[in-house]
Amino acid sequence: MKSTGRKKIQLLFLNLFFICVCLLALVPILYVFLLSLSSGGGALITGASGTLTLENYRKIILEEPFLRWLMNSVVLSVGTMLLAMGTSVSASYAFSRFRFRGKNTAMQLLLLLNAFPQILSMFAIFRLFRLMNLLDSHAGLIFIYAGSMCIFGIWNMKGYFDSIPIEIEEAAKIDGSGNLQLILRIIMPLARPAIIVTAVMVLIFVWNEYLFATTFMLREESYTLAGGLYQLQANDYSRSWPLFSAAAILVSVPILVIFFSIQKYMVSGLTAGGVKG
Repeated sequence: MKSTGRKKIQLLFLNLFFICVCLLALVPILYVFLLSLSSGGGALITGASGTLTLENYRKIILEEPFLRWLMNSVVLSVGTMLLAMGTSVSASYAFSRFRFRGKNTAMQLLLLLNAFPQILSMFAIFRLFRLMNLLDSHAGLIFIYAGSMCIFGIWNMKGYFDSIPIEIEEAAKIDGSGNLQLILRIIMPLARPAIIVTAVMVLIFVWNEYLFATTFMLREESYTLAGGLYQLQANDYSRSWPLFSAAAILVSVPILVIFFSIQKYMVSGLTAGGVKG
């Protein structure tokens, strides 16, 4: 009994400790939110003091090209997600199920390519885009993002396809299912958690990507939200931290909504096996 009571007390203090850590992690977010409602112009001097107002949100939406930046980010994120997932799902399934010469070598080469920093290829891509008239275009960035995130998708989903018992596919083939019907009606539903998690991670990467977005997008109207946030703080004479904080809050809201919408898949997507379906 004493041992059980001691474990409960230890568990209670451990939970209290983790709750305090979580609250401390939320302090900067709360400060940014209060700062976005501030009527002042600074971050360190006025802080979140003064009258609380929504004026900063009105300015960022109506007086800045925020909605244009939002649309650019949506186009790039969704376009990259569709292209990357369309190729990585089929490729990861092929790497998982088919046996062919050089499979392990190809997987290792893909991993090696993804290990190099993006900045190493920036100059070559810039010259290539200039020759192909892809500078300042969404299509060029989508190709770059999809190429890099496709490798991530292959590695992330191959392990999940490996966990799906091959007996399920063999039983479906015995029942007369073709290859396309097998993939669409059996494999895809079983792998839905992994596909959704991978797709959202691709979307979040593009949503937050800054380096390529500001290098290959040459006009302010073509910037994504990440580039637009930097543009707001680029001019020292018009810098407004409350305005910047309001923009940062608005940028984070769509990602938070998507994350909480797929939270159940985040828990099961990388752990559940194929027999669950």
